[in-house]
Amino acid sequence: MQPALIYASERRDTFVEELKEFLRIPSISTDEEYFEDVRRGADWLVDQLTRIGVDAAERCETGGHPIVLAEHRAGDELPTVLIYGHYDVQPPDPLELWTTPPFEPRVRDGKLYARGSCDDKGQLFMHVKAVESYLASGLPLPVNVKFLIEGEEESGSAHLRPFLERNASELDADVVLVSDTSMLGEGIPSITYGLRGIAYAEVQLKGPSRDLHSGVYGGAVENPVNVLARLIGNLHDEKHRVTIPGFYDRVRDLTDDERVAMRALPFDTRAWLNAVGAGGGRTESGYSVLEATWARPSLDVNGIWGGYQGPGAKTVLPSSAGAKISMRLVPDQRPDETASQLKQYFEANTPETTALTFRILHGGHPVLVDPGIPAMQAASDALEAVFGRTPAFIREGGTIPVVTDFKQILGLDTVLMGFGLNSDAIHSPNEHFGLDRFHQGIASSIRFLDAFGKRA
Repeated sequence: MQPALIYASERRDTFVEELKEFLRIPSISTDEEYFEDVRRGADWLVDQLTRIGVDAAERCETGGHPIVLAEHRAGDELPTVLIYGHYDVQPPDPLELWTTPPFEPRVRDGKLYARGSCDDKGQLFMHVKAVESYLASGLPLPVNVKFLIEGEEESGSAHLRPFLERNASELDADVVLVSDTSMLGEGIPSITYGLRGIAYAEVQLKGPSRDLHSGVYGGAVENPVNVLARLIGNLHDEKHRVTIPGFYDRVRDLTDDERVAMRALPFDTRAWLNAVGAGGGRTESGYSVLEATWARPSLDVNGIWGGYQGPGAKTVLPSSAGAKISMRLVPDQRPDETASQLKQYFEANTPETTALTFRILHGGHPVLVDPGIPAMQAASDALEAVFGRTPAFIREGGTIPVVTDFKQILGLDTVLMGFGLNSDAIHSPNEHFGLDRFHQGIASSIRFLDAFGKRA
C-alpha cells in the first residue's frame, strides 16, 4: 500500500490538472443542448480508465445518456468492490452569480471552483486516481474493482435500475463504495450509514372556469388558493408533527444508543442555522436538529402557485391553485404507501366546490447500513489513518435512490464515504471542492481497498 500512497502524493498537481480537464466538459444531463457533451464526458472517462491500465472499460448505451462500465481483476480469491459515481452535473444557472465561469476551473484559497467539482466529478475521480496509484506503482490491487459511472444522476437516473437488472451478474461484487455525500464538518471524517427516502407529489385544485373579479364574486365562490392554503396549513400540528393519518405508523424510532451518539457529535446547531440565514430552528417537538433531519420524517411544500403574481394589484379570484410536496421518509416507511396517505388526506378534506388532481411524481426508499459490517469498519480504519481521528458515523437527510437499488437488485450494502461539505455550494453558483479533501479522499480510497481486502 505504501508505494501507492507515495505515488499519489508525488502526483498531486498532476491529478488536479486532470480533474480540471474533466470539469471543463459541460456534461449537463438535464438539458438536451448538452447531449453530445454528456457523451464526451463518458468517453473521457473510458479513455482515462483505459490509460491507467484497467483490464476493460466501455461506454454502455442506454435509452438516455451512457453508463461507463470498467473492471480490473486482481485475483479470483479476492473480494470485489463496485465503485459507483456519476459524471453528469447540474445546470450552472444563474451564470451571473459565478465569480468565475462554471466550466473554467479555477483554484482560489485552496479550493477548486467549477460545476461538478464536488458533486460528483471530484469525488468520483478520487477513486480513479486511487486505482491508478496501485497499478502505476507496481502493486497488485488488494481487491477486484469494478466501476459503474452513470450520466443521468442529476436528471433522475431513469435508465440505471433497468441497467442493473440486465447486468446483475456482470456487476456481482461484495460491496459498493460511493463518495457522493458530505462530512459532518471541516476535518471531521464521516461515514454515512443512513439516508432518508422520499415521496414526491403534485396537488392541483380547480375552482371556477376562469379567474373572477374578486369584488363581484369574492365571498360567494370558493377560492382554490384559500382552500389549498388551508389544507397545507393543516398538514402540521402545533408540535410540528405531520397530521396525515397513518404517517408515523411505520416509523422506526431512534435507539437510545443512537440518540446518545448523535448528541456526542461535534455539531454546532446555531452555526448550522446561521450559515443559511435561518433565525431559528423548527423541529418536531422533542427532537434535535440532527435527529429531525437524519432520522425523523418530514413534509415540506417545495413550490406553490395560483392567482396574480405580477407587479401592483389585480383583484382576481383565481380559478386554480397548485403545490409540489415532498416527504422525506425514514425506516420503515414506504414511498408508495406514504404518497397514498397524502392523497387520501387531500381527497378527504378537499371541499366539493373544488376539483382535486393528485399526481405522484417519484419516490425513493430510506436506507440503513449496519456500521459493524467489514466494509464499514474498513472505511473507518482508512479514514482514521488519513485524518488522525476516529470517523463519525452519521445519517443524512437526503436521498440516494441507487443505494436501495444496489440492495434490492444486487444484494449489496453501500459504504457512503463522502468528502464534501455542506458549504461546498453543490447545485449552486460557485460550487467548489477543497483540494485538501480531494487528496485526502484519494489516500482514503487507497487505504480502504487495502483494509477491505484484509477484512473480507
